[in-house]
Amino acid sequence: MIVYDKLWETMDKKGITKYYLVKKCGFSPSLITRLKRNQSVTIDTIDRLCRVLECNIEDIAEYKKE
Repeated sequence: MIVYDKLWETMDKKGITKYYLVKKCGFSPSLITRLKRNQSVTIDTIDRLCRVLECNIEDIAEYKKE
């Protein structure tokens, strides 16, 4: 299972909020909900998050055995 716990930690460290992602970066509220629920997202979404947060993929997601 891919989890996005590290995304929230990275956002916190960089002072970026969910509101900022939606209002300033064009991410949809439903996408933020998908990330919160650890549901699947496209690799394009991961790429966009890496660009906005100026980080690597391992700073956003990790694999955990179910």
